[in-house]
Amino acid sequence: MSAGVSAPRRVQNVFVVAKAPGSLHAFYEGALGLPLKFRDGDRWVQYGVGNTNVALACAEEAAPATAGLVMVLEVDDFDGAEQRIVAAGGEVHGVRDMGSHGAVLSLRDPEGNLVQLFRRAAPAAPAAA
Repeated sequence: MSAGVSAPRRVQNVFVVAKAPGSLHAFYEGALGLPLKFRDGDRWVQYGVGNTNVALACAEEAAPATAGLVMVLEVDDFDGAEQRIVAAGGEVHGVRDMGSHGAVLSLRDPEGNLVQLFRRAAPAAPAAA
Protein backbone atom coordinates (compact mmCIF):
# COMPACT_ATOMS: atom_id res chain seq x y z
CA MET A 1 0.00 0.00 0.00
CA SER A 2 1.35 3.40 -0.95
CA ALA A 3 1.95 5.93 1.79
CA GLY A 4 -1.08 8.14 2.37
CA VAL A 5 -3.52 5.82 0.56
CA SER A 6 -6.09 4.05 2.69
CA ALA A 7 -7.34 0.67 1.49
CA PRO A 8 -10.99 0.30 0.47
CA ARG A 9 -13.23 -0.79 3.35
CA ARG A 10 -14.98 -3.53 1.36
CA VAL A 11 -16.47 -4.41 -2.00
CA GLN A 12 -19.62 -2.34 -1.69
CA ASN A 13 -21.35 -3.48 -4.85
CA VAL A 14 -20.97 -5.21 -8.18
CA PHE A 15 -23.59 -4.38 -10.78
CA VAL A 16 -24.63 -5.54 -14.22
CA VAL A 17 -25.53 -2.90 -16.78
CA ALA A 18 -28.82 -4.26 -18.11
CA LYS A 19 -31.12 -3.20 -20.95
CA ALA A 20 -34.21 -3.87 -18.80
CA PRO A 21 -33.30 -4.34 -15.11
CA GLY A 22 -36.95 -4.66 -14.06
CA SER A 23 -37.53 -7.55 -16.48
CA LEU A 24 -34.19 -9.20 -15.68
CA HIS A 25 -35.11 -9.14 -11.97
CA ALA A 26 -37.28 -12.27 -12.34
CA PHE A 27 -34.24 -14.22 -13.54
CA TYR A 28 -31.89 -13.08 -10.77
CA GLU A 29 -34.48 -13.59 -8.04
CA GLY A 30 -36.18 -16.72 -9.36
CA ALA A 31 -33.44 -18.64 -11.17
CA LEU A 32 -30.49 -17.56 -9.04
CA GLY A 33 -32.27 -17.08 -5.71
CA LEU A 34 -30.84 -13.63 -5.00
CA PRO A 35 -32.80 -11.96 -2.16
CA LEU A 36 -34.17 -8.51 -3.04
CA LYS A 37 -32.77 -5.75 -0.82
CA PHE A 38 -33.76 -2.53 -2.60
CA ARG A 39 -35.53 -1.54 -5.80
CA ASP A 40 -35.82 1.81 -7.56
CA GLY A 41 -38.45 0.94 -10.15
CA ASP A 42 -36.84 -0.36 -13.32
CA ARG A 43 -33.69 1.76 -12.83
CA TRP A 44 -31.86 -0.19 -10.10
CA VAL A 45 -32.57 -3.58 -8.51
CA GLN A 46 -30.26 -4.53 -5.65
CA TYR A 47 -29.80 -7.86 -3.88
CA GLY A 48 -28.01 -8.74 -0.65
CA VAL A 49 -25.39 -11.42 -1.25
CA GLY A 50 -23.26 -12.27 1.75
CA ASN A 51 -21.62 -9.11 3.03
CA THR A 52 -21.96 -7.19 -0.23
CA ASN A 53 -24.51 -6.20 -2.86
CA VAL A 54 -25.19 -7.32 -6.41
CA ALA A 55 -27.39 -5.12 -8.57
CA LEU A 56 -28.96 -4.64 -11.98
CA ALA A 57 -28.68 -1.08 -13.31
CA CYS A 58 -30.22 0.66 -16.31
CA ALA A 59 -27.73 2.36 -18.63
CA GLU A 60 -28.65 5.82 -17.31
CA GLU A 61 -28.08 4.78 -13.69
CA ALA A 62 -24.83 3.00 -14.57
CA ALA A 63 -23.27 5.87 -16.55
CA PRO A 64 -20.51 6.10 -17.62
CA ALA A 65 -20.67 2.29 -18.05
CA THR A 66 -22.40 1.05 -21.17
CA ALA A 67 -22.20 -2.71 -20.70
CA GLY A 68 -20.70 -5.43 -18.55
CA LEU A 69 -19.92 -5.58 -14.85
CA VAL A 70 -18.73 -2.73 -12.63
CA MET A 71 -16.88 -3.19 -9.33
CA VAL A 72 -17.72 -0.62 -6.66
CA LEU A 73 -15.29 -0.20 -3.75
CA GLU A 74 -16.42 1.57 -0.59
CA VAL A 75 -13.97 4.20 0.69
CA ASP A 76 -14.01 6.69 3.55
CA ASP A 77 -13.32 9.69 1.31
CA PHE A 78 -12.11 10.76 -2.13
CA ASP A 79 -9.19 12.85 -0.81
CA GLY A 80 -6.36 12.74 -3.37
CA ALA A 81 -8.01 9.93 -5.35
CA GLU A 82 -8.26 11.84 -8.64
CA GLN A 83 -4.57 12.76 -8.60
CA ARG A 84 -3.48 9.20 -7.72
CA ILE A 85 -5.67 7.68 -10.43
CA VAL A 86 -4.36 9.97 -13.16
CA ALA A 87 -0.73 9.61 -11.99
CA ALA A 88 -1.11 5.80 -12.20
CA GLY A 89 -2.39 5.95 -15.80
CA GLY A 90 -6.14 5.89 -15.14
CA GLU A 91 -8.88 8.31 -16.17
CA VAL A 92 -11.38 10.00 -13.85
CA HIS A 93 -14.90 10.40 -15.23
CA GLY A 94 -16.29 12.51 -12.41
CA VAL A 95 -18.21 12.31 -9.17
CA ARG A 96 -21.95 11.67 -8.98
CA ASP A 97 -23.71 12.93 -5.87
CA MET A 98 -26.52 10.56 -4.86
CA GLY A 99 -27.82 12.68 -1.99
CA SER A 100 -28.57 10.71 1.15
CA HIS A 101 -27.03 7.55 -0.34
CA GLY A 102 -23.57 9.09 -0.80
CA ALA A 103 -21.45 9.67 -3.90
CA VAL A 104 -19.51 7.68 -6.48
CA LEU A 105 -16.30 8.59 -8.24
CA SER A 106 -16.18 6.82 -11.61
CA LEU A 107 -12.83 5.94 -13.14
CA ARG A 108 -11.27 3.74 -15.79
CA ASP A 109 -8.14 1.74 -15.07
CA PRO A 110 -5.22 1.81 -17.56
CA GLU A 111 -6.89 -0.98 -19.61
CA GLY A 112 -10.21 0.89 -19.77
CA ASN A 113 -12.15 -1.14 -17.18
CA LEU A 114 -14.73 0.88 -15.26
CA VAL A 115 -14.40 0.98 -11.46
CA GLN A 116 -16.29 3.16 -9.00
CA LEU A 117 -15.34 4.37 -5.55
CA PHE A 118 -18.36 4.76 -3.24
CA ARG A 119 -18.41 7.17 -0.30
CA ARG A 120 -21.35 7.00 2.10
CA ALA A 121 -23.17 10.23 2.92
CA ALA A 122 -22.53 11.69 6.35
CA PRO A 123 -25.22 10.65 8.86
CA ALA A 124 -28.06 13.13 9.15
CA ALA A 125 -27.99 15.31 12.24
CA PRO A 126 -30.69 14.41 14.78
CA ALA A 127 -33.77 16.61 14.66
CA ALA A 128 -34.00 19.25 17.37
CA ALA A 129 -36.60 18.50 19.99
